[in-house]
Amino acid sequence: MPPSPTPDQRWQFWIDRGGTFTDIVARRPDGQIVLHKLLSENPDRYADAPIQGMRDLLGLGPEDTIPAAAIEAVKMGTTVATNALLERKGDRTLLLTTKGFRDALRIGYQNRPDIFARHIELPEMLYERAIEVNARLTAQGETLVPLSAQEEERLLGALQDAYDSGIRACAIALMHGYRYPAHERRLGELARQVGFTQVSLSHQVSPLIKLVSRGDTTVVDAYLSPILRRYVDRVAEQLMPSSEAPLAVSQTKLMFMQSNGGLTDAALFQGKDSILSGPA
Repeated sequence: MPPSPTPDQRWQFWIDRGGTFTDIVARRPDGQIVLHKLLSENPDRYADAPIQGMRDLLGLGPEDTIPAAAIEAVKMGTTVATNALLERKGDRTLLLTTKGFRDALRIGYQNRPDIFARHIELPEMLYERAIEVNARLTAQGETLVPLSAQEEERLLGALQDAYDSGIRACAIALMHGYRYPAHERRLGELARQVGFTQVSLSHQVSPLIKLVSRGDTTVVDAYLSPILRRYVDRVAEQLMPSSEAPLAVSQTKLMFMQSNGGLTDAALFQGKDSILSGPA
């Protein structure tokens, strides 16, 4: 069996998957830099542009397995989440928030770019429905309204109703949850118990004091993370076929660019960090 290639003898790919074109810069094992450009959407020829671009540069046919052991790293910026947000094609999302605040995100901060506009057009909400939680902590962490067993039973019924309607993403943002997350954690357990596959908790996603900013970010995360995860998993599956997964996992880095310009491991890439992933 031939020895595995060293990092200096393996391919590296840097990819920008935009809305129209996908641009690839690659370093060959001999150190030569090569460029490639193709349409981001061309369903008659390929299912995914970055994967097809790597196939082209590696000289592989459509049925050939990508040799993951020959690739050191794939680093990608993608507008998958950006496009889903702009086109409102994220996953159906449920919001859980403190009783009395179900409309807080819709009301927002009342920012008015045109202060004299007579007809105010509010932005479309990303969450499909909201459930109020009858439990409340003060800003000092004291219990005003406990999360009782009866309230949990009621919430389980409401969560089940939303789940039965086809909703699979749940955003949870409670008053003062950024500092006192016990209730959010418990609600997350209830949501997962019902079967929600995406549960975003505000104290984990965006631990900010202000409810509106924290809630907006948490809803975005719940709305975009599922579609982003499906895309990341699809790319990872092509790079790490099951027959050689142990070798591929240990040798190939798959990283994605975040909105802040930094790179993160594919397994840690979240919806909230992906909106500006594809550099303009």
